[in-house]
Amino acid sequence: MIHAVLHPWSEPFMQRALLELVLLGIVGGLVGCWVVFYELAYSAESLAHALFPGLVVAALLGLPLLAGAAAGVLAAAAGIAVARRTPRLGGDSSVAVIVTGLFGLGVLLALAPATPPGLNGLLFGDLLGVTRGDLAASAALVVSAAGGLLALHRPLLLVGFDRTTARSFGARPLLVDLALLALIAVAIVIGVQALGNLLVVALLVGPAATARLLTRRMATMMKAAVLLAAGASVGGLYLSYYGNVAAGAAVAGLMVGAYLLVLAGSRLARRL
Repeated sequence: MIHAVLHPWSEPFMQRALLELVLLGIVGGLVGCWVVFYELAYSAESLAHALFPGLVVAALLGLPLLAGAAAGVLAAAAGIAVARRTPRLGGDSSVAVIVTGLFGLGVLLALAPATPPGLNGLLFGDLLGVTRGDLAASAALVVSAAGGLLALHRPLLLVGFDRTTARSFGARPLLVDLALLALIAVAIVIGVQALGNLLVVALLVGPAATARLLTRRMATMMKAAVLLAAGASVGGLYLSYYGNVAAGAAVAGLMVGAYLLVLAGSRLARRL
């Protein structure tokens, strides 16, 4: 029994995968709480899809993924701004058209026959292929994101609770919104290597949404989200190792399962 519990962690690739997920769980749990609080879950998913072609181009050119993510976000923002000027096209439709178009472009680039092998990892993730260099880059981004969150904690609370009066307390809603979007982009870039563009939002929103069902205090919610992300990460890696299933999908699936379980439990408790 003890051997079965400890044996997976004797493998270096499992150790690196767990460390990568811990880093992602930290930044995803913290940023995800603000995503849930600001009701930006759909925006986070749209952002992940919109910056995908930027990630692919950056990987093809050998540039940092963060540079590609920034270029992708700027391209999406410009496209949405232009589309919104079309009188017969509403705001939601503009976002849907631009995001879908950009994501389709990224998929075409990543899966084209002439594209070097390995880029499809940006789409589906390669959790068990994480290298020490990936861990170092992720750690640097996590430290940067944590510093940004610490500096923005008060403005985020002010704007989140009451945008109309936030200015009187020194907070600028537009700048706060842009900073939060930038932090979401950083979290997505960290998670792309592990979970891929399609699954990264599950670990960004899932732990925070589950924690929101358990508590309403932001500090407690953040701690619970990080712990939930860590638990899903460990459980998913065990499932992948012994069940021979994709590691990223196993982690994301457990996180969604935890949310559904807590949701069902909370509804049952209200009925009793």
